[in-house]
Amino acid sequence: MTSFPERVFSGIQPTGNLHLGNYLGAIVKFVALQKTHECLFCVVDLHAITVPQEPNELRAAIRKIAAAYIASGVDPVKNIIFNQSQVAEHAELAWVFNCVARMGWLNRMTQFKEKAGKDRENASIGLFAYPTLMAADILLYRATHVPVGEDQKQHIELARDIAQKFNNDFADSIAANGHVGGFFPLPEPLIQGPAARVMSLRDGSKKMSKSDPSEYSRISLSDDSDTIAQKVRKAKTDPEPLPTDKEGLSGRPEAENLIGIFAALNDSTTEAVLQQFGGAQFSAFKQQLVDLAVAKLGPIGAEMRRLEQDPAYIDSVLRDGSQRARAIAGPIMNQVKDVLGLIR
Repeated sequence: MTSFPERVFSGIQPTGNLHLGNYLGAIVKFVALQKTHECLFCVVDLHAITVPQEPNELRAAIRKIAAAYIASGVDPVKNIIFNQSQVAEHAELAWVFNCVARMGWLNRMTQFKEKAGKDRENASIGLFAYPTLMAADILLYRATHVPVGEDQKQHIELARDIAQKFNNDFADSIAANGHVGGFFPLPEPLIQGPAARVMSLRDGSKKMSKSDPSEYSRISLSDDSDTIAQKVRKAKTDPEPLPTDKEGLSGRPEAENLIGIFAALNDSTTEAVLQQFGGAQFSAFKQQLVDLAVAKLGPIGAEMRRLEQDPAYIDSVLRDGSQRARAIAGPIMNQVKDVLGLIR
């Protein structure tokens, strides 16, 4: 297999407000990865329209995700920040992958089953084919690494299967066109950090979600300091003091979640937090968590709100990023067409 230069791609859907789970599970990783890798960070707006969207709300949501990237510390000059729909090659390569991927592969995707529910016959084809577009997003740039949560790991495995099948099916043509050892890399998922899975503040057994009807289940990145403090103070706990070791968190999902959030925001570990707060009551610990969350997240929310008041600037970042993304995507898509035997 050819050795490909390391390149990171990741994307976030513009649906609903970004929350603490998105920040700790994804954006913190983006900020770190930009120091060591060539990175493309995408607002995956074509994925958003797999379910109905109101156009004005979608437009605002695209800008909000871009603002969150920038406010959190992703440098739009060092990295490429763009929205997917401005780079037509995403949809073009997705069609090629629709013809490479097998129905059986897509039928196994658990996220489609969860999103479509019992009314699968009424779900859009786009929702079903979502993973082939995700594979195209990654492989269009020959990305080698993708920071994702556990719930997206299956989609990265599918992207690897599609890349491998393309490399095998067109091996002779790939070689004839001068690509020795395969055309696409097999991308690796990057799953790291103590709080890769942040749970609801109201129910420690459920993942923090934009779709939860209770605003108190999540801390939104756009929340102001007072709102952050109120949500932390109202977070569900249990009556026992905090344990002194990790084993003591067994069967206490809310305690485990809050400890994990503190550790991630403090760039620490669960063990270190328990060493500091073990034996303390939740009231004392929550005040420390309030102070930490406000210090870390308050400035991000303030900067997001400032950026959202300047849509022309956000649009200029997305436009510049899209031009830079097309400069990479265009030649690769042309090479795909040559491998397939399409005349261009």
